Amino acid sequence: MRAISQSAFGGSEVLRLIDVDPPAPGPGEVQIQVSAAGVNPADWKARAGLLGHPMTDPFILGLDVAGSVSATGPGVSAFSVGDAVFGFTAPPRGAYAEVTVAAATALAPAGGLDPVMAAALPIAGLTAWQPLVRVARVRPGQRVLVHAAAGGVGHLAVQIAKSLGAYVIGTARTGKHDYLRELGADELVDYTRVDFAAELRGIDVVIDPLAEDYGPRSLDVLAPGGVLIDVRGTGPDRAEVTALAAARGLRFVRFGVERTGDDLRPLAELVTSGAVRVDVGQTLPLADAAKAHELLQSGRTRGKIVLLP
Repeated sequence: MRAISQSAFGGSEVLRLIDVDPPAPGPGEVQIQVSAAGVNPADWKARAGLLGHPMTDPFILGLDVAGSVSATGPGVSAFSVGDAVFGFTAPPRGAYAEVTVAAATALAPAGGLDPVMAAALPIAGLTAWQPLVRVARVRPGQRVLVHAAAGGVGHLAVQIAKSLGAYVIGTARTGKHDYLRELGADELVDYTRVDFAAELRGIDVVIDPLAEDYGPRSLDVLAPGGVLIDVRGTGPDRAEVTALAAARGLRFVRFGVERTGDDLRPLAELVTSGAVRVDVGQTLPLADAAKAHELLQSGRTRGKIVLLP
């Protein structure tokens, strides 16, 4: 099969197209013929050696996958050969390949989802859904602030919060405001022109995929009992925002997505019902994985990038 691999950690230039034997499924795993693979910030961080993965040969990136089951390992009863599925893989046997493997528990039936939409959904979708539903338990009428609202996580968080009955505020450049209003945002702030921390108050939940100084500033807008959920993952030190939240009696949560097919099922239902729209900003052939990483790291993409084998 063809796959994107690397022999050293580094910039996008380390990625190369190789031919390699397909991986075989082990106990509890399924082998997937890949139809599409989503691209996430964690991919370039893994490529750069920032996530602690040991270098292997081959080392194949990719967390989000959609495709069809081509073989099942011992102990798998939830899926059969030919089933359309989507969900999570992981390096070094990731989704940037024509064939991959995944734990059956990390997959869900794709149902009527288009493979490109399905591949764009797992990491970004659950990074939005789990904080809003499982952590904050958002209720109708609450005020939810979503930073980077037009991004891969942000545009889904806006819609999921609306589906829960929240009043949704997003931060984004003015040029993206019409798009976000179409997704259901009630109020928008251009962070390049206005300091959101000076403008907003009484926010019940903040979804923050940016960290850096957004954490301390976001605490200023929270209502008593409010929660700031940092979904960026690895990166900046959070000591300052942790201390500030504790001193003010506010809740600060560093969130890490749980890669479970059980949560992908209700998320898929939101998409198939039309309550949530997955925005795929660009599709690229598998061979252009390096270009996909460069686009993602530019910070100027809208929605998700998806690779097609």
